[in-house]
Amino acid sequence: MPRLFTALELPETVASQMALARGGVVGARWLEPQDYHITLRFVGDIDAGAARDIAETLADIRRPKAHVRFDGLSWFGGDKPRAIVVRVRADRELMDLQADQERRLRRIGVEPETRKFTPHVTLARLRGVAQRRIADYLASRGALQADAFTAERFVLYSARDGSGGGPYVVEAAYPLG
Repeated sequence: MPRLFTALELPETVASQMALARGGVVGARWLEPQDYHITLRFVGDIDAGAARDIAETLADIRRPKAHVRFDGLSWFGGDKPRAIVVRVRADRELMDLQADQERRLRRIGVEPETRKFTPHVTLARLRGVAQRRIADYLASRGALQADAFTAERFVLYSARDGSGGGPYVVEAAYPLG
């Protein structure tokens, strides 16, 4: 069963800029820069028939190119940090693209996403790292320097069996604009 999700890819130059923030947190599992992306819709583990339906449904999406701007380093998990992330500004094109995918996938029977969409790029996954350590890390890094870009497509990714992590495989690509 493939584990699928939709996302925006990052240009190599942008991923390289973000990779400069790697390191400095014991207990962090840093993602490889080639695996950085902005998840739009996590689908999960599905069978091959459902995967075909999803790929066909996504092919019908017609949306403008999405301008992507970044808004600094942060973390998810509150008192129990679980990820170091780069925040992505929730611009209208990005939010509309995600909402369109959500509507279309629900129509074909994909379970609704229960989490609020918060655009971001995950840099590291955390386990057992204290909030104070993450706060110190973020303070020491200062402002993140990552160029804005215009996404000209979104992709349907599959994740590695078992862990759900990378390397990710582009199963299909869909143009924007």
